[in-house]
Amino acid sequence: MSIEFLGFLPILLVIGLAVVQLGLAAFAVQQAGTGARAAARTASMDETDHPPDPETAGRAAMTGWVARDAQVSVDGGGGDAVSATVRVTIPSLLPGVDNFGTASRSATMPRPQDLGALGLGPAVDTYEVDTHEVDTYEGAPPR
Repeated sequence: MSIEFLGFLPILLVIGLAVVQLGLAAFAVQQAGTGARAAARTASMDETDHPPDPETAGRAAMTGWVARDAQVSVDGGGGDAVSATVRVTIPSLLPGVDNFGTASRSATMPRPQDLGALGLGPAVDTYEVDTHEVDTYEGAPPR
């Protein structure tokens, strides 16, 4: 019985290594999506509300070893939306294989249409209570 197990052990190890490698690839793809959303969200904000570098925000949202080799690009396009793309390297667990290629994810975030959405101007949503107007905006105060 132990001889049969010894013959089957390499197959089990290869299957286990393949499952771990697949999980590592899925994690890298998920991190690329997280970085793309963070970069696009930061770039879509008004310049007074975000740090000057959306690429840094995208890298900061990812795990360190994934972000180290990540390529972040942001396309503002001048329109009403901002798009960001992140490309990360999928690392390899196999000796002698550097990587399994790259994974790329993109995200698009709309730019705010009015200043009140960012707390920079008067809020648009108001209602009257007992003859005086009440502001319903509950966001962060303007800087």
